[in-house]
Amino acid sequence: MSLPLFLLVVPQNRFCEQQLFDLKKVLERESGKCVILSKSGKKIQGEEKTQIEPDGMLVDWNRYLEGKQKYDAVVVIGGKGSKGTIWNDSILPQILTDHFRAGKILGAFGLSVVALARAGLVSRCEVSAINDDDCLKELNDVGAFPEEKNLVTIDKIITSNTSNSGEAFGMKILELLEK
Repeated sequence: MSLPLFLLVVPQNRFCEQQLFDLKKVLERESGKCVILSKSGKKIQGEEKTQIEPDGMLVDWNRYLEGKQKYDAVVVIGGKGSKGTIWNDSILPQILTDHFRAGKILGAFGLSVVALARAGLVSRCEVSAINDDDCLKELNDVGAFPEEKNLVTIDKIITSNTSNSGEAFGMKILELLEK
């Protein structure tokens, strides 16, 4: 069996470093590989001013599959920059829907849970949501049930409303991969 391959989508700026780094550490510790993509593919800056160079642009998501048909999981990292680049991205909902139909694991943190809502994947589902009026409106508009729980898993969709849940999120992905 080939090693798991994970797609981590990050906001172009003001992403949550703790979510990204904690999740990546767990997934790579288990011999998985993470591909980090952003809208532009250029250097991005987190909320704590950490700068990283993504592996590439989101539009080129399928260039990094290493011979696989799909990623084993697609996770959208949160942060204050989500509203500006994640919510309005035209490609991300297609990637999420495509992987959902293929039975892959999907996830989102914080404000980026809206990406799952805009892709139509959390209607009539409980989701972990942060207390942000715009975010809650988006979730209510699609018929999702926002909860104040730190981590919610429904089938193969994982959502989180905290910045320090990256490790638990990663462990949940690995657990779902074994099923």
